[in-house]
Amino acid sequence: MSGAAQRSTELAVAYRECRQIAAAHGRTYFLATRLLSAERRPAVHALYAFARMVDDIVDHAESAAAQCFPQGDRPERGPADELDLIEKQLRIALERRQHSPATTAGQHSRTMVLLAVADTIHRHGIAAHHFWTFLDSMRMDVPGTPRFRDRYATMAELRDYTRGSAAAIGLQLLPVLGTVVPIAEAEPAAAALGEAFQLTNFLRDVAEDLDRGRVYLPADELAAFGVDDALLAHCRHTAHTDPRVRRVLAHLIAINRDIYRRAQPGIDLLDPRVRPAIRTAAVLYASILDRIEASDYAVFTDRAIVPRHQRLRVAATEFTRAALHRRGS
Repeated sequence: MSGAAQRSTELAVAYRECRQIAAAHGRTYFLATRLLSAERRPAVHALYAFARMVDDIVDHAESAAAQCFPQGDRPERGPADELDLIEKQLRIALERRQHSPATTAGQHSRTMVLLAVADTIHRHGIAAHHFWTFLDSMRMDVPGTPRFRDRYATMAELRDYTRGSAAAIGLQLLPVLGTVVPIAEAEPAAAALGEAFQLTNFLRDVAEDLDRGRVYLPADELAAFGVDDALLAHCRHTAHTDPRVRRVLAHLIAINRDIYRRAQPGIDLLDPRVRPAIRTAAVLYASILDRIEASDYAVFTDRAIVPRHQRLRVAATEFTRAALHRRGS
């Protein structure tokens, strides 16, 4: 087999690995990608798989990304070392495009994800600094690193984190999705949408984050409603949402919805063919806020999930709207 043929085969395997990760772990995300054209989906799956791989290393350090990697593929180093290694491997893969990332023992899945994401970066001309920004924010989650934080005093501090953890991902996606304006004009809205998704995650995952010793809600916003770490811990222990916590969650949900509103016009700056997928993702993610409210803010006992029938209905609506638009054009 020629070198080109071998690389093509490796890439096919790598993108298939990324698709499996996206399908297994990102239900809303994966459903939205089904509305994209076939040529765009592999790149989006690769970007998701890379972010998921890194996120699992950080969030599940004790099992070293157990949810993302099959048995035998789990990293053996600490999470800080793992992030440094991933950055080094990706930089090498980008510098030596003709070569696959080096495979180490028990790291086949990682190698495939890095191979696919490096190809995606080259193929779509994505600025590599968005990945370094993302990895820097992930280091803020790792105890022992200079950037580590498990609390955020203000929304501005939290946005310093989400600039890499979420906004950077929106900026990675833009060249893949395509725009009808210069990419720079679409970047603020793409960053805002990423931030909106991330804040929704924080509101949904309050209990899970507390269990890991983290609070991703701004302390000054909490304090304005009489909420502190001790009250959050009490709510988690008693499985009961205190009225003060309900009020601050309602306040932060309103802030979150405002970010979605600011991001919304940016969808019309995207290639018309991808707008249904991104609008579907935005509508479904924002619906998580509705589910939190419908549960009476029971974030300490229930994980807000948009039902499958609702996800399918929203996707079908956007697909139909796009088809009618194309027919009328």
